[in-house]
Amino acid sequence: MRKVLSILLGAGLLLAWLGALAENATVVDGYTIHHNALTTDMLPKDVARAYHIQRSKNRGMLNVSVIKQEAGTMGKSVPVKVRAFAANLNGQTRTIPMREIREDDAIYYIGDFRVNNEETLNFTIEVWLPGQKKPAVAKLSQEFFTS
Repeated sequence: MRKVLSILLGAGLLLAWLGALAENATVVDGYTIHHNALTTDMLPKDVARAYHIQRSKNRGMLNVSVIKQEAGTMGKSVPVKVRAFAANLNGQTRTIPMREIREDDAIYYIGDFRVNNEETLNFTIEVWLPGQKKPAVAKLSQEFFTS
């Protein structure tokens, strides 16, 4: 039971409190890449403090986790290399530094960044799956509202 709980936490620990948001996922070669973005003011204070995230309606956060699919199970969280980029509708691109967080058997990657009101960001997430020389690519588009 503890393993199942850890995997669920790893797949969406920071978003567990945000049930209204849809889960985004990309399936590649037996792995599921879960990816979500939100403003950090939506995080509970204790979660933001624990993970050293500044809570603000003008800060966004990208959350990524990778689960290896295993028959008859909910899968297993795996360590990967993650690079993330965001482009606004004017074509301005920025790199989002990602950091790994481990909690029991769960592994996930978060990065935070500045956002403007009504800004739409198109994310490109590169994930080097175990044993792969080229990254798998996941895409996500998110509009942020800060006022």
